[in-house]
Amino acid sequence: MPKDINKEKSINRAKNLTQLVICAVVLGALGYNVYNAYDNMKTVPSSSYVKEPQDIDTTEPAEVSADPDKIVFSHTEVPTKQKFYGELILVNNENEYFSLGDEDLVNIADSNTENGITSFTVAENTYTILRPVYEPMVNMIEDFYKLYNNDTLQIYGSYRSKKYQQEIYERYNGETDEDGFPRAALAGHSEHETGYAFDFTETTDLDYQGTGDFAWINENCYKYGFVVRYTESKEKITQIRSEPWHFRYVGVAHATYMTKNNLCLEEYIDLLRDKYKYEGEHLEVTDDDGKHYEIFYVPSDDGSETTKVPVPSGCKYDISGNNSDGFIVTVRKDEKTELGQETANTAESAEPASEDSESEAE
Repeated sequence: MPKDINKEKSINRAKNLTQLVICAVVLGALGYNVYNAYDNMKTVPSSSYVKEPQDIDTTEPAEVSADPDKIVFSHTEVPTKQKFYGELILVNNENEYFSLGDEDLVNIADSNTENGITSFTVAENTYTILRPVYEPMVNMIEDFYKLYNNDTLQIYGSYRSKKYQQEIYERYNGETDEDGFPRAALAGHSEHETGYAFDFTETTDLDYQGTGDFAWINENCYKYGFVVRYTESKEKITQIRSEPWHFRYVGVAHATYMTKNNLCLEEYIDLLRDKYKYEGEHLEVTDDDGKHYEIFYVPSDDGSETTKVPVPSGCKYDISGNNSDGFIVTVRKDEKTELGQETANTAESAEPASEDSESEAE
């Protein structure tokens, strides 16, 4: 083999060896650095300013059910003039009753005959009373009769026309008694003109005082929706002398509250207006049968022909005027209805066709 060729192979062999050595040194250095870096690694503590991650609750939130006792209110348009009508209208020396001339009256004697009622009589067969008042009046008297077997009760006064009330007033010539109380109310200012009131007498002594057996009636009439309208303790407020024979229908809820809190109608109307407006607290009443009522006052919109009155959805209710400045809504919370009450009860009172004589009490 030529000498030059052997020399060239030797040079190449040495060059390759040198390169291998250099590569090995470089790889070794890299490996050493990687090892040291890994060996010197430390866990870095969490910063106190970083909130530790919380376990995430992936369960579905429970569905919140609506309060079944919560009443939802909407509004209904009520003719503003209806504030002068309804079972809670206040009629007294300062507040006149304005008859529309179409009260829904029933003849008491005829109705008793039709229903087989013999537990009481009427002084005159022409006596009438508002239809919604007849049934609770009869129920009260019938329950009294069942307890005492006493059939001496007699209706001595019920509905009166304004014309007849004027005749009574003129008969007494506007006189007052020794304490300044009127002997007869001025026409337009007697509760008898509304059809919501009646007077008792009894056929034995012709002098009903709410004593003896009859004390039961005066003490329990509220359960049927009546109040003894004029009591001795309230004479300064009502300006009418005590009349234990004079009963006024206002509805069970209101009669219950008035009786148990010793309020006359004047005081009750003021209480609702001052304390139990729709926007604030509502009056809660439970009667003796455990029925629940919610009651509130709504002022009339006297600048408009109609007033927006809040009414409940899903409960029956009644709307009555107070004969002055607004409406009183009575929610019958236990009487549910799926679609809501179709029409609110805004009783329109008026006078009958006949104008027969009645008793001469207030």
